[in-house]
Amino acid sequence: MSAEQQHRDGQAADPGPRSLAQALRERDDASLGALLRSRPDLLHPVPTDVTQLATRAGTRASVLRALEHLDRFALQAAEALAVAPDPASYQELLDLLAGDDGDEEVAGALPATVALLRERALVWGGEDRLRLVRTARELLAPSASHSSPTGLGPSVAEATSGMSPGRIQAILTAAGLPHTHDTVSAVAALSGLFADRERVAELLEGAPEASREVLTRLVWGPPYGQVTAEPAAHLRWLLDRGLLLPTTPGTVVLPREAALSLRGGRAHRVPEPTRPQVAVAAERKPQVVDAAAGGQALAALDTVEELLRSWDEGGPAVLRAGGLSIRDLKRTATVLEVPEPVAAFWVELAYAAGLIASDGGYVEEHHERHDRPDADAEGYEDEETRDARTRRRSGEAEHYAPTPEYDAWRDLPPAERWAWLLEAWLPGTRAPGLIGGRDGRDRTLSALGPGLDRSPAPEVRRRVLELMAGLEPGQAPDPATLLERLRWERPLRSAGPRREQPEPPRTGVRPAYGGGVAANDPEALRTKLTEWALLEAEMLGVTGRGALATHGRALLGAEGRSEGAGAGTAAGSARAAVVAALLAPLLPEPLDHVLLQADLTAVAPGPLVRPLAEALGVLADVESKGGATVYRFTPGSVRRALDAGRSATELHAFLDRHSRTPVPQPLTYLIDDVARRHGLLRVGAASSYVRCDDESVLDEILADRRATALRLRRLAPTVVAAQADPRTLIEGLRAMGFAPAAESAEGDVMIARPHAHRTPPRTPPAPVPDGPPAPDATLLTAAVRAVRAGDRAATAPRKETPQAPGGLPRTSPADTLATVQAAAMTGESVWIGHVNAEGAASQRLLAPLRVEGGYVTGYDHTADEVRTYALHRITGVAELADEPDGAEPAR
Repeated sequence: MSAEQQHRDGQAADPGPRSLAQALRERDDASLGALLRSRPDLLHPVPTDVTQLATRAGTRASVLRALEHLDRFALQAAEALAVAPDPASYQELLDLLAGDDGDEEVAGALPATVALLRERALVWGGEDRLRLVRTARELLAPSASHSSPTGLGPSVAEATSGMSPGRIQAILTAAGLPHTHDTVSAVAALSGLFADRERVAELLEGAPEASREVLTRLVWGPPYGQVTAEPAAHLRWLLDRGLLLPTTPGTVVLPREAALSLRGGRAHRVPEPTRPQVAVAAERKPQVVDAAAGGQALAALDTVEELLRSWDEGGPAVLRAGGLSIRDLKRTATVLEVPEPVAAFWVELAYAAGLIASDGGYVEEHHERHDRPDADAEGYEDEETRDARTRRRSGEAEHYAPTPEYDAWRDLPPAERWAWLLEAWLPGTRAPGLIGGRDGRDRTLSALGPGLDRSPAPEVRRRVLELMAGLEPGQAPDPATLLERLRWERPLRSAGPRREQPEPPRTGVRPAYGGGVAANDPEALRTKLTEWALLEAEMLGVTGRGALATHGRALLGAEGRSEGAGAGTAAGSARAAVVAALLAPLLPEPLDHVLLQADLTAVAPGPLVRPLAEALGVLADVESKGGATVYRFTPGSVRRALDAGRSATELHAFLDRHSRTPVPQPLTYLIDDVARRHGLLRVGAASSYVRCDDESVLDEILADRRATALRLRRLAPTVVAAQADPRTLIEGLRAMGFAPAAESAEGDVMIARPHAHRTPPRTPPAPVPDGPPAPDATLLTAAVRAVRAGDRAATAPRKETPQAPGGLPRTSPADTLATVQAAAMTGESVWIGHVNAEGAASQRLLAPLRVEGGYVTGYDHTADEVRTYALHRITGVAELADEPDGAEPAR
């Protein structure tokens, strides 16, 4: 038995429900819960009854969201129903999708698709009376200005609605049809002619070749064309026979019935009932994939640490409009040794993870959610707001800097630090690839600036990983087929006809990161989001050599941070702990030693423990990075270590302790030589001065032409004054080859230590979700119970009773008391009118349990719980009408 026959046999013979509300009311709780799960916007707030649920499910915003979450074949089925008669039978829908020749794949997939549309409350009705909800039909049906997404135009009846009866009769005569006595029968005759494939073929046998060419261009849409006041002969032939009907002055349309006949009955050129398969581009050993991903994860941590270290003493300034300037982004890219778009990605990732923020506070106010009271009538404002206002008034520059969370993140093990970053990347809605593009107002989008949130980004990232996880371990997907699969799962609707055969993406070309996307091109945005997700996953180490790693698959497990966990905290998510545990064996253990070489370099054969890395970063300059980091010792780097308070003896001991090779003699000489000259000169504030016990050194400085800009003047044999500030004087003397040291007012050597600048505590930017979150099982169960209870209360019959102006039952206090007391004794339910303390009136279906102390306590069927009401707030009561024989009372 075929699938469509099974579907047909499983349907009831009755015409089905008369409205969407009735169709929803006949569902069981599981089906109602499935609707609320697939369309979570219907839950906010929870509908009071089924009628309200049906009304909300038919609103334009909700229907648009539901249509956008259909796959391509489900959307094609909805589009076909929009151009089918209302109501349409299942067979008519199948004919529109499969065509006159039939299609086994379409016939096999359609029953499940119709069930999906029913589940999501987009289609209702019985087997022979399928109805698309009215709002969806309005969105998908053609109009006088645009065609349907199928490329079909209006029907003959719609296109001729404003045509004169005489013109319609003239068309009948030209088409070879008999004259009729009324317009309705004439339109029906013309529609019947165009719906008959054989008669249309006979009619076109005598058509000019140019006329048939016009129909060929219009048949698959758009069906509209322009004509002049005096159309050509081949166009006049079509107009005379109604194959082109006027819609507006100068515009004609190919009627729907004729187009379907020319198409062979198909609503779409290419029905796509089966989802495209993701092809495998390469196969690698899972161990190789995991090793490559682990190495990339380590490189990602090094890059983020280098970024935060470079901003440790205060990062670049914040633009007035918010964000990072192009110049500062270029500087950051130079420091990280990566292209500017990639540098923007790392900056945005650190920002999303809560590791960097603005130190002023007022730029982030648009992106952060602060748990603080707003300014009240008494002028209340918290310390953070007051600090931002003070900065604005004083003109003090606002800068980006690491947050206090950075110190906590830095102390975590590498695997947990990586998991922290991934917990920010996967649900984040900011799209760094847009940086450098233009927004809707033609303004440049900057890193860390506004306008980068794109709500589809998390869904695209997760779906890309899910499709990769569907392959065998070690298999790398073909990006072109991956993109085509995502396009099938989330086709984008447009006002005009959708291209049935989109141009496939180029294969074999690795997409570049960044570049921006046009603000009004959602299809290009989703394509770019897919490409960026693949590149970002590779840069982060979620994938290795194009395939999903083992720890990458764990990202698709339990959902993100648990309640109450700190933003970005690895301990705040069970998923993060699992991911960190899987990644940890792939990361090399930090080393506590280096290899010193005779050419004044040190080689770190792997990642170093933090104290060693920090100390070596002061004593030497990083020359190259990679699997092994090369450090170079220079006079400047040794002087930097001495300025930080280390003595030559301490430096020698440090190198002896951490080197696996003997300390080379040239390095020993370098340290001793710089240390011998370090501090020989003393610089203080006069504006500034130079003090030296060796008069010959001062003589050499004064004789050097390079000292002219410092405007030096000798005050004593061992003291020279300068008109430059101490910092400029020190830098000038170092440029001349000396090694001065700063001293305090007491004459002590001042130790130069880096000042770590931190922002006040900050909340990471909250993602901008694409609609409400998916409800959990507890919420769904409670919502279904509430809807059922409200529906029982709303549909329960009641006896006639005087009504108050608001529709509430109206009885005297004595009658109210007597009625609820009697109901409490008999166990019956009654209708009560109630007005709460705020004056809001409502009707409740109440089963009184006890009446005492001026209050009635009972089971409220409307709220599905036991409640207590004050008798003086009850406007009146009404008994329920007697139930007909065989009917069950409302419970």
